[in-house]
Amino acid sequence: MEDMLIIGIAGGSGSGKSTISELLKKKFGDDVTIINHDNYYKAQHEKTYEERTKQNYDAPEAFDTDLFAEHLSLLKQGFAVDCPVYDYTIHDRSDEVITIHPSKVLIIDGILVLAEPKLREFMDIKIFVDTDADIRILRRIQRDVFSRGRTLESVINQYISTVKPMHEMYVEPSKKYADVIIPVGGHNMVAMDMIENRVRAHLF
Repeated sequence: MEDMLIIGIAGGSGSGKSTISELLKKKFGDDVTIINHDNYYKAQHEKTYEERTKQNYDAPEAFDTDLFAEHLSLLKQGFAVDCPVYDYTIHDRSDEVITIHPSKVLIIDGILVLAEPKLREFMDIKIFVDTDADIRILRRIQRDVFSRGRTLESVINQYISTVKPMHEMYVEPSKKYADVIIPVGGHNMVAMDMIENRVRAHLF
């Protein structure tokens, strides 16, 4: 898979990264594979649920980025990998895995993927999704309360204590590494057309 096109998509939590990834997947089908940095949160089986709820999940050390990079390397070499599955309802890695197969286009999705030098080395295109903080927090509340079973109070507390400060410390500064900065994410049709044309040129 030496001709694999690897696209890194970063941006704050709730910025619209997944929307862009999913639009590209829908457009190009099996030629696109998505791998999420979020699934590589470190396992915390030895901690109690209460202890896990108090962890900082927005700092680089929360992720097993070494394993993530190893899997990216294997995919680039043409090998399938068993991606771990993170269970947000219990704040821990589950016992399940997802087998991810290499394809012509690999999308790396995550808040910190541009902040990690070892991950940037894999990327042919680096994208930062730039969305206003008020929109991001509203999306995060909607997602975590309705899809992940969190309370509104817990989402707000987490945002104030870790999400916002880590965004300012790590996520926002990683914008400088982007080749393309997309305001308002997948709703920016001009930017989406440019990215789709780049992918199409690689595929055809």
